[in-house]
Amino acid sequence: MQKRPYNFAPGPATMPEAVLTQAARDMLDWNGSGMGVMEMSHRGKEFTSILEKAERDLRDLLAVPGEFHILFMQGGGLGENAIVPMNLCGPVGGAPQAADVRTDFVITGGWSQKSAKEARKYAQVNVAASNEADKHHHLPDPATWQLSKQPRYVHICSNETVFGVEFHTLPDLKALGCDAPLVVDCSSHIASRPVEWDKVGVAFAGAQKNLGPAGVTLAFVRDDLLDQAMAICPSAFNYKNVASNQSMYNTPPTFGIYMAGLVFQWLKDQGGVAAMETLAIAKSKLLYGAIDASALFENKVDANCRSRMNVPFFLKGDDGQPLLDAEHPRNAAFLAGAKARGLLNLRGHKSAGGMRASIYNALPLAGVETLVAYLQEFERTLA
Repeated sequence: MQKRPYNFAPGPATMPEAVLTQAARDMLDWNGSGMGVMEMSHRGKEFTSILEKAERDLRDLLAVPGEFHILFMQGGGLGENAIVPMNLCGPVGGAPQAADVRTDFVITGGWSQKSAKEARKYAQVNVAASNEADKHHHLPDPATWQLSKQPRYVHICSNETVFGVEFHTLPDLKALGCDAPLVVDCSSHIASRPVEWDKVGVAFAGAQKNLGPAGVTLAFVRDDLLDQAMAICPSAFNYKNVASNQSMYNTPPTFGIYMAGLVFQWLKDQGGVAAMETLAIAKSKLLYGAIDASALFENKVDANCRSRMNVPFFLKGDDGQPLLDAEHPRNAAFLAGAKARGLLNLRGHKSAGGMRASIYNALPLAGVETLVAYLQEFERTLA
């Protein structure tokens, strides 16, 4: 059997081969039911058992405390950029809707920029800190954040997929004198490390990077934040409605949930989040080490906040400057050689240029080893 290529796509991303094999076996007949999962009623006992197991496994994997609701939703990360403010910026405790609701955002890359832009449709936005001035190469020290006096929430993207910066520990808002809940977009590194739940109010993640196929979004909502929705919030996106109906207020993305459930089981079989964190550290250390040792390739992100999941890197031109244009002959030659060696989807995001390797949980160490060998081979050809 021919070996599958190594897929470094940022999302939808590579999935465990064992999961894909299991899904293929179940496609026409799940557990002798005579139905594939896509054909099942979402309220039937067959799918209910799939959903309940997926939720149990996810709660176990991430050690989600009992005061958090796990919601299987739709809309992706971009959708949650609107769903979060609509759920957290409404009346509290029977008070009328305030006209001056304020939210705080820490801008660390493209995703937090998009989140802040969307939130401005529903509330005032204060940019408490930003790393835009240095092209997202560092994380602003929480001690320097200019937080509002009483923000409804503080939003961060804990791992920026495009520019490759990661909060290796979550900020402690209470230590900063802020009582607002922390909202965390953790889409691109969820399940690669433990979650510091004592610092979190709401966390959300699209499944298509580390947890399954596109179409499913996981939201983790602390119980005391369930009933603060704005009147304009659609019923299907109201956290309280979704939680009260066990993620089935409307028809859920049944096949996506089933696939995510298979990934949860695979993660448990691999040793859980602790094993994934050890693997992530090993893979990222190997790749960053090769880039830093190179005279041809570079990564400019500060070493203390480099992402373990998304590694942007750039080839240098003859003048020593990074080649941002993906169509530059040297970049094109690199990508063509990578594809010929079964190293797929290494082109950088259009807003950043260069290259990017997304090394999610399902990407094996052997894939990173093969990429490192190719980096070294390519550099030798230009020597």
